[in-house]
Amino acid sequence: MGSSCFARGNEKNLELLEEYLTKFNITDKVELSGSRCEGKCSNGPNILVDGVIQNHVETGSLLDLLNQLFGKEDVSGLGNLQTKDLQIKEE
Repeated sequence: MGSSCFARGNEKNLELLEEYLTKFNITDKVELSGSRCEGKCSNGPNILVDGVIQNHVETGSLLDLLNQLFGKEDVSGLGNLQTKDLQIKEE
């Protein structure tokens, strides 16, 4: 994991992502993997989703992205969390 993205909030993003996947029982539809620094520190925290780098990812934008990808609306109880460098792939 890139240390800059980690320091900028990706640790909390990972917690949120794992809780989201568990809450909606979709852990088997997503592959999470860490990566080393992608060299885009000034745009961090960053995550890679289906080959597209998402920049400045915070809990709110991550929830929006997850809801867009998976069509979920009831995210109550998930707002107080925020990931390392991730690769999310739908199988």
